[in-house]
Amino acid sequence: MLDVEKSIGEIWTLYGRHQLSRTFDLPELDGWAWDVPQAGPGIDVFGDVAGLRVLDLGAGVGRHAARLAALGADVTAVDASPTQHQRALDRYPETPGLRLVCADAVDHLQQAAPYDLIYSVSGMPFLDPHRLLPALATGLKPGGRLLFSALHTNSAGDGPSDSVTARTEILRLPGTDTEHRMHMWVLEPHLWENLLIDHGLVLDTVTTIDSPQAGQPLSYRLYAARRPERIRSRSRTSAPPAPHAALGVGIIVHGTDGILLGRHRRGTWELPGGSVEPRET
Repeated sequence: MLDVEKSIGEIWTLYGRHQLSRTFDLPELDGWAWDVPQAGPGIDVFGDVAGLRVLDLGAGVGRHAARLAALGADVTAVDASPTQHQRALDRYPETPGLRLVCADAVDHLQQAAPYDLIYSVSGMPFLDPHRLLPALATGLKPGGRLLFSALHTNSAGDGPSDSVTARTEILRLPGTDTEHRMHMWVLEPHLWENLLIDHGLVLDTVTTIDSPQAGQPLSYRLYAARRPERIRSRSRTSAPPAPHAALGVGIIVHGTDGILLGRHRRGTWELPGGSVEPRET
């Protein structure tokens, strides 16, 4: 999927170059918008962000990051597109509490100290979730929160996919008729939930964000998740584990009376053992 992500990055670089050439730019945010103006929850969903280490994934021009920085958060705004990053630098050259970074989201998460809050305004569907979610899980402090919006139904009325695969969507350059075909992970809510659970996160709420325009089928979903203080066990399943690095330990104690088994809190009998949580020695 790295070739798909590379193609997506190239299109966003073209988009940023186009926007740099225009005189029009979006106004500052008075409140908040999850990619659908005048719709959906506002900035109150974050609660008090003063003093928190916050990460904006796919920050674009940086309006949302600047808004949280103005409320006292220590915000790092990451975007992989150099032209989108340049737009943010031009707009916010010296903003207290705001740090602008041009980097791959996964690379940044693997190198940075964990954050109290990570959010993304419709940026996560442009990254392979099997690559991103392991980094997000360890990029949050225990007790930290993740909020992200994701496309659910596009303007043509096409609903989400029922498998974790990328599909083609259309990106139109503002002020033109030029369209680019690019891949996105537009997933059913239960697939996002399964991905979050598989990587040790807890999904708290899913909020529908519909377009306020009559007859417009465009719809998003806002996902609010968290990394628990202690990762709890999940329901047993026959499905294979998600393909990411993990360390598990199992013990076989064999004696004259047979093999030692333990009764799990969910009622199953199994060998003693467990897994090592992220950053646990």
